[in-house]
Amino acid sequence: MNKEQIEKTINKFLINEFEIDESVIFSSALIKDDLRIDSLEAVDLAVFINDTFGVKLRAEDFKQLRTLQDIYDKILSI
Repeated sequence: MNKEQIEKTINKFLINEFEIDESVIFSSALIKDDLRIDSLEAVDLAVFINDTFGVKLRAEDFKQLRTLQDIYDKILSI
């Protein structure tokens, strides 16, 4: 999967599952501050990433991911 497909897949999940307004979804958006993703939603997002991309994110990994770009890059790096 290329970068554009990863971005579209993650963004669509955020819109559909967390009802995040598309206007606030951009690569530099802060996961906690801009998107307001709490710890329970972060777990759901990590499960989605694992199921969809085969990338297992541990709690330590997720704490280091601050922006959507960080998530996209992490998926691409594995």
